[in-house]
Amino acid sequence: MTVTRELLIGGKSVPARSGRTTADLNPYTGQAYATVAAAGPEDVTLAVDAAQAAFADWAALSPFARRAIFLKAADLLQERGEEAAALMADEVGGTRPWALFNVGLAANVLRESAAAITAPRGDVLAAQEEGALGLAVREPVGVVAAFSPWNAPLILGVRAVAAALAAGNTVVMKPSEDAPIACGLFVADVLAAAGLPDGVLNVVTNDPADAAQIAETLIADPRVRAVNFTGSTEIGRIIGAHAARHLKPAMLELGGKNAIIVLDDADLGYAVDAATFGVFMNAGQICMSGDRVLVHESLAEEFTARFAAKVAALPAGDPADPATVIGPLVSAAAARRVAALVSDAVAKGATVVTGGGEPEGAVHPATVLTGVPRDADLYYGEGFGPVCVIDTFATDEEAVAKANDTDHGLTAGVITENGTHGLRVARRLRTGIVHVNDQSVADEPQAPFGGFKSSGYGRFGGRWGIEAFTNTRWITLATQHAHYPF
Repeated sequence: MTVTRELLIGGKSVPARSGRTTADLNPYTGQAYATVAAAGPEDVTLAVDAAQAAFADWAALSPFARRAIFLKAADLLQERGEEAAALMADEVGGTRPWALFNVGLAANVLRESAAAITAPRGDVLAAQEEGALGLAVREPVGVVAAFSPWNAPLILGVRAVAAALAAGNTVVMKPSEDAPIACGLFVADVLAAAGLPDGVLNVVTNDPADAAQIAETLIADPRVRAVNFTGSTEIGRIIGAHAARHLKPAMLELGGKNAIIVLDDADLGYAVDAATFGVFMNAGQICMSGDRVLVHESLAEEFTARFAAKVAALPAGDPADPATVIGPLVSAAAARRVAALVSDAVAKGATVVTGGGEPEGAVHPATVLTGVPRDADLYYGEGFGPVCVIDTFATDEEAVAKANDTDHGLTAGVITENGTHGLRVARRLRTGIVHVNDQSVADEPQAPFGGFKSSGYGRFGGRWGIEAFTNTRWITLATQHAHYPF
């Protein structure tokens, strides 16, 4: 039976004013999993109306009351883990291990946000005037526009709203058209069940053809005071331009062209295992996935052979099968896009070590390439699928130069048994994140998460997330009468 969901506005499930709906497809079967409301600009305005109306009471609610809601939501999310895993399999083709990882991390994002609610916030300042007290305080900005992506739907759906809500803001959320339930409505359901008041979080789903108009309407509304977006660099540029046009701060966490560097002092077996995870978890559909594995030339031959053998043995296919590692991409079109990148690279001189060929529906074979030339689309383009390129280097300087040879700058991994050596290399990488003796995929809710260059700006996580969604104000208190010159 097809699931049917409406918009969430002011705590109520309501149809789009136009009555329109849109299909939400299962990428593995190609069949409709759900039908959701297709909002128009008028629905966006109603959602902002509801968020604005709820703002004053939510911002004034006791921090301890707000914290209790977040802690309960974290527990409820984990209790609904099996439901979430089934949802992710049906809506985005997520494998069971990936779905349960989403549940655990999303729950911890809620717990970290709960801790931030009652954490010290602000500073006492030195004052020039005698007897005056200066304060720097952080206060909620108002209504926040949140755009959540499909690829890690629970993690990124929760992250899109948690810090903003924890800081005392209300939110209008526009989830991805490819996962409107998992990265939008399901997150809202959990928070509502935990006691989040009506109107504090509103969810507007839409038809893909209307995405640009919905986004522009939401950002342009003068009551929306901040924007956060996680997604592709291409769309992030558009979102950032809209926000800048209306003088609104934006948090942009965008794509990556991430490198996993295997230094000459690495443990080879560990390096193979780490790189396999970093490249192929969630079929490579993670902004942090390792598109490139840079291997010291002394290890390259053995690493390539062992890595290719491990990759070739990864089970692929039905995401509902607990053994599956390489599930479907988000759509058959996404799988064809990856196949086109591989085909282009091969036509220009690259070698397929394992994988390649045509996808079966939305399932693309796990693929490893070598010898990809600079004029191939994959050399600089983000793969965002189960594909990676192996390249070699002779010196640390060459490894750093190759890793930095990209417009992106999200994350990196440096595999080494010598932490000092790894740290020297890590400090020279132009990324927002780097992991020494680990691969490129990692996320912790208390850490500053975000990119550099074309990978975006701003930081989610911990106190940095709270700072992103609050306004810093200078307040003074004079404890005695001032003297004026006239």
